Amino acid sequence: MHQKFAVERIVNLIEPGTNIFFNMTPEEACERVESGDVSAVHDIDGRFALVATSGQTVRMARSLDRPLRYFIAKRADGPYLITADRIDVIHHYLKKEGLADQFHPSYTRMAPAHYITEVSLIGCPDPNPVYRRFFAPPRATLPADPDLIGRRYIEALSDEISKWLVQHANQGPIGVCFSSGIDSGAVFLVTYNCLLRLGQSPSRLKAFTLSLDGQGADLLQAQKFLNALDLGFFLEPIEMSRSAVDWREAVRIVEDYKPLDIQSAAMSLALCRGIRERYPAWRYLIDGDGGDENLKDYPIEENPELTIRSVLNNSMLYQEGWGVESIKHSLTYTGGLSRSYTRTYAPARSFGFDGFSPFTLPRLVEIAEAIPFIDLTGWDHERLYDLKGDIVRRGVKAVTGLDMPIFPKRRFQHGAASRDGFAELFPKQEVDYRRAFHAIYE
Repeated sequence: MHQKFAVERIVNLIEPGTNIFFNMTPEEACERVESGDVSAVHDIDGRFALVATSGQTVRMARSLDRPLRYFIAKRADGPYLITADRIDVIHHYLKKEGLADQFHPSYTRMAPAHYITEVSLIGCPDPNPVYRRFFAPPRATLPADPDLIGRRYIEALSDEISKWLVQHANQGPIGVCFSSGIDSGAVFLVTYNCLLRLGQSPSRLKAFTLSLDGQGADLLQAQKFLNALDLGFFLEPIEMSRSAVDWREAVRIVEDYKPLDIQSAAMSLALCRGIRERYPAWRYLIDGDGGDENLKDYPIEENPELTIRSVLNNSMLYQEGWGVESIKHSLTYTGGLSRSYTRTYAPARSFGFDGFSPFTLPRLVEIAEAIPFIDLTGWDHERLYDLKGDIVRRGVKAVTGLDMPIFPKRRFQHGAASRDGFAELFPKQEVDYRRAFHAIYE
């Protein structure tokens, strides 16, 4: 019979202050995870990475915007499970305990978002984790009505931002990471509208736009966006030199090697660095990460693994990847935005910001999954790409009364620098990013 281990066998290095709960205490939320009841965990309203024990079983649960990593170390008296939001935090702990020879970054695991991850500490060999889903939104339940869909989607965005403003970010300035694309544009306008509706001063708000060496298309587009609505006074350019962009630093901070995510993170680091240099006490940032995933707005042609049918037929493909039961699911990194959200989380955390990405929240994902994409697009790529702007524009108009400008899609990392400048900042091959990551632990 296996011994039932005490809680001392669990070393939880996640800072409690990174969790935010709106409808219960942290203790109640942890008890729900400990119970293993998926319906109880589903009802947690917040952003969290939670670890709880029940006998020899460790249960972990996380929201989409909170990374949660774990590692099982061995001592003479049995296995120990270490949890943290970062690989290097786990490595540092093992070095301090004289256990660094057991470590390799690929031995760490990421708990996938939207699941209870159960690990049994029973000794060699360690069994695979067991996953039980606590968030499974029904698909294609809304009518094929862009006006209705847009209103529902942006109403939910407004509700979540209002809740954040009232219960969390109720004092101090708020910065929008503003590329003036569809997602950051909607977040800015809805936040502005929420401040007015709540009787709070809109002067709390700034739209921060990154520009490297005075170049990049985003700054000009941001000016056009805000000036069209007579809101240009909210714009604050963050002008940095190209030397502020270091892709190797991004690899180290994000702890990954996917080129698009590292490129995005490198630009985020430059933006966060510029804001922090200008405003040493600034705390709150809000952004539009997750919006592309919700409305499936990625160029399918750029990924040889994807087709229009795989994108539209698989639930939460961009949020979760191929799923925990698939061959391509990575235990070390998980998949989709569940993996890549570190591109946003880690840069903000590294500069001491309290970041918020409302499009990652379950209510927004749930409405997005309810959209009848097949009926609205007829399996047509171009109709899918146009759908996001149409839905969000209609929703913003219905909720705020503002006519939101819509520009062609451009990735954040491509809009902060000139085309030639961008090419000089980043290597072209994924192998270069991968080598830089492994070099950290060599």
